[in-house]
Amino acid sequence: MRIRATVAALTGTLALSALAVPAAQAADAPKVPNLAAFTAKAPADETVGDTKITKVTVNAGQDIVVGTSAKKTVKIAVTATDPTGIEDAAAFLWHGTDFEAEDGIDGSMVPDVMEGDCTVVDATTSTCTTTVVADPSANIYSNVLAGKWKVWAIAQGKDGDHTSTDSYPTSVSVKRAAKLTTNASPEPVKKGRTITVTGALTRANWDTSQYAGYTSQSVKLEFKKKGASSYTTVKTVKSGSKGALKTTVTASADGYFRYSFAGTSTTPSVTATSDFIDVQ
Repeated sequence: MRIRATVAALTGTLALSALAVPAAQAADAPKVPNLAAFTAKAPADETVGDTKITKVTVNAGQDIVVGTSAKKTVKIAVTATDPTGIEDAAAFLWHGTDFEAEDGIDGSMVPDVMEGDCTVVDATTSTCTTTVVADPSANIYSNVLAGKWKVWAIAQGKDGDHTSTDSYPTSVSVKRAAKLTTNASPEPVKKGRTITVTGALTRANWDTSQYAGYTSQSVKLEFKKKGASSYTTVKTVKSGSKGALKTTVTASADGYFRYSFAGTSTTPSVTATSDFIDVQ
């Protein structure tokens, strides 16, 4: 499609090579796409003619949650309009401070093919979807990449008009996957006796490709009485060393205990599998 030529004209080249990473990580960090070459001559925002991008949706509006090994496929939908119709539209994700600066980008998710899979909405409007991959063995190479990512987008009308932006108002959060456990004991327990509820809050460490404790976080201990339909919060516990959780409660009735974490800007919410306590 003609958008390939437009992208080449706007960005100079689609050739990708290794992106320089901080010196401390350079020795063992995987290589990621080099957007310095890709965007060296790209304009920040350019519109030629009357093509407009009206909406961009990343990952169906959901956060991108990445663990330590599994790749995550991410769809970016670009809706654009032009009086003559839309020839194509495409997008990719980037992380950093300044798209145009030589060292302003430290992460990217770039599609293998810079063109969208387009669906016609009407004579002037189409929605084109681009696929990128979040890969913890490649482009998700460090914890510094957790947080907000920006969208570079382009659209081209059938008459050759086009528009591009390096930072569309839509953004997406890329987060470190979390795990949470709960264990209540002893089982069974006499009514009025003490129940000890332990657990652990851990999250993906992209620097080491392992899960590690998430310390100093507020985690709710919740209880649902047997036969009830919902949980209530019993107390809030702070995660300690290695993400460890521990507190005590008084046994009152049969039911289910679980820990629940609300999440942060870099880590998603997570709720542990409940643990049943038989109170006698």
